[in-house]
Amino acid sequence: MKKIEVRRVKRRREMVDFVRLPRLIYRDVPQYVPDMEKDIRQLFSTTANPGLEFSDIQPFVAYRDGEAVGRIVGIVNRKANEKWNVRNVRFSLIEFVDDLEVSRALTEAVAQWGASLGMDCIEGPLGITDFDKEGMLVEDFDLTGSMTAIYNPDYYPRHMEALGFEKEVDWLQVRIDVPEQVPAKYARVASYLRESAGLSVRKYTAKQLMGQAGHDVFALLNEAYAPIFGFSELSDKQVDEFLRQYVRLLDPRFVPVVVNQSGEMVGAAVTVASLAEAIQKTGGRMYPTGWWHLLKALKRRSSDHVEMLLIAVRPDYQGLGVNAMFFDDLIPIYNECGIRWAETGPQLENNLRELSQWKPLGPKFVKRRRCYMRKVKSEA
Repeated sequence: MKKIEVRRVKRRREMVDFVRLPRLIYRDVPQYVPDMEKDIRQLFSTTANPGLEFSDIQPFVAYRDGEAVGRIVGIVNRKANEKWNVRNVRFSLIEFVDDLEVSRALTEAVAQWGASLGMDCIEGPLGITDFDKEGMLVEDFDLTGSMTAIYNPDYYPRHMEALGFEKEVDWLQVRIDVPEQVPAKYARVASYLRESAGLSVRKYTAKQLMGQAGHDVFALLNEAYAPIFGFSELSDKQVDEFLRQYVRLLDPRFVPVVVNQSGEMVGAAVTVASLAEAIQKTGGRMYPTGWWHLLKALKRRSSDHVEMLLIAVRPDYQGLGVNAMFFDDLIPIYNECGIRWAETGPQLENNLRELSQWKPLGPKFVKRRRCYMRKVKSEA
């Protein structure tokens, strides 16, 4: 039997192995959309990742006879644990070859690291924030991944179950074909809200989104997402970092904001033309040619589909149909830009209000993904 050794990432060589491991796992997997390797490195930088101000983080690499065959990250988000009154250690960025002893060694390394910090449960895949990739794919492995959600081989969930992990929550993604006309229900509700409630759609420039408008969007998200599983409020520094990373990828036409008569932001939808194909061409590396594929995709904006990253409505306006105003605005723009279909990010399966809003568009519910949990087993 080959020996499995799990090491905490401390040296440069171990970090290189950690970052490059997906090249081994996904070498012949056309559905996989890689993370940018630079972004993975920055997760562990206190200067680049403000989430580390309230989180502990520890990456591990598993070696089998000296060869890197697995990786995992342990995260203790103290802010989230305090909010939800739990003592959970999260795992993230898990990758492993199809060897149960490798996946066992990785998850045990995180569990025991968490136990040393006083944690009693291990859960994941979850990142530091609700906007990090989360949830292990358990269905639809034949569908191409996206730039904002996890893709993994079909043997991963089998390993989790064999290791005693159980379902904590599931997410679904919603896929729709863009209709040629706004469905009558959306048009009717949007018209009513404009005339009776004084709501209107506003668009901001990229420069405005980098400033106060962007901060207002995230303030709305902090309020609207507060009750959602695992969420913890984003700090001003985290908001600044998200804006720095993502505003340059956005077409402002695809980011409608709903305001009331007082000019207060009561809803926001952030959608982006998919860069999945361009990211696949980069192989996760900006150099020597990765930057060119991304730049070309951003300039041409030739994708035929969008990723709907998030939709949020202020709690006191929820249930009024504000989402209809997003669809009423976006559908004509999508048609004008040649967008044929759209896919949401992961949405909790028990969020029936959120999922039901798509009914007039004939939705397909795809890419079920799962957060797993089990008790931490003490070595004592």
